[in-house]
Amino acid sequence: MKKAFYLIILLNIFLSINLFAAKNLYLSYKKIPNQVYKNQKIEIIVKALITTDNFDGLSTSFSNSSNVTILNANSAWRKVSNDTYENSYYFKAKSSNFRLPNINVKLQVNGSVLDESELSSPSIRYSDIGTGDTRFSGVMADKFILKAYKTKQYNNKEALTIIDIDAQNSNLEDFKLQGITEQGVSAIKEEDGKQNLVFYFVTPIYEKKVVFTYYNLATRSFKDIKIPLILQNELVSTQTDLNPNDSTFERYKKIFAIVVFALFLILFVIKRNKILMIFTVLTFIIALLYNLPNSKGIVKKDSYVYILPTKNSTIFFKVDNDQKVEILQRRNGFIKVLGQDNDFIGWIKEESFGTN
Repeated sequence: MKKAFYLIILLNIFLSINLFAAKNLYLSYKKIPNQVYKNQKIEIIVKALITTDNFDGLSTSFSNSSNVTILNANSAWRKVSNDTYENSYYFKAKSSNFRLPNINVKLQVNGSVLDESELSSPSIRYSDIGTGDTRFSGVMADKFILKAYKTKQYNNKEALTIIDIDAQNSNLEDFKLQGITEQGVSAIKEEDGKQNLVFYFVTPIYEKKVVFTYYNLATRSFKDIKIPLILQNELVSTQTDLNPNDSTFERYKKIFAIVVFALFLILFVIKRNKILMIFTVLTFIIALLYNLPNSKGIVKKDSYVYILPTKNSTIFFKVDNDQKVEILQRRNGFIKVLGQDNDFIGWIKEESFGTN
């Protein structure tokens, strides 16, 4: 009986020692957000405390998740101290009934599992956002910067705009402009929590701006972003004779008229002939007409500017306020005008023109 008793005691001691020795891995959550929005990219930091130096590495697996996207399942563990490792995992919740996964971590040595531990799914509040905002782009970020934008002709009726965006702690991959059919991602990249997005969209050629919102996570408020759709005369760059003032032919005509007038004036001074006097007066009038500055006026508010002087011409854009312009040409009930700051050239209907 005594031998059996001692054997049981020794066995229990042996099992206790092995059980204690086998526990080399302890897991805990270091960072968990209190709240998550739909499609928001959230970071959860897992901490691993390791009580042995005899291991090759850590491996992670996920289980029992629902309506959640794991964005970096293969993220590598980083050593933060002699016995502590950390890993940052990023998730996206797709709907209100989401469930984050259980996180299982294995401590490996020589291809075998030395120890393993599991963290249960944390509970996080969910909120919908931007559901009533028709301009919401779907993006949430700590910081959002519209770095550059450029608009050019796409076809006869539409313009193509390219935008370049930087954002911090964001979900730029979900960026979308509401009410625009043709749009998409040209390029997207991410490094150290900073994303860069190059995005394109197509709008009617007469649109002058696009406004959208994003949700600023730092201030917990919606912010407006305005993109001016400025063609910078590229839209009609394929049309000939855009600005007669800039035409080489027009410049030659003006110079030629002055030269001809000067020649007849010299001949008249020398010859004192009545016929030469008539030609001198005529060439002076022609030279004067060619070199007079163009008339000026305004394009009335809410007028349309067209590419060509025809009824079926594509609309360039709509004038938001009275615009001061210079008259370049008149044709078929249309007037070709140049913006005061050379910011546009196009045709307007005569009834859209007014005086200062």
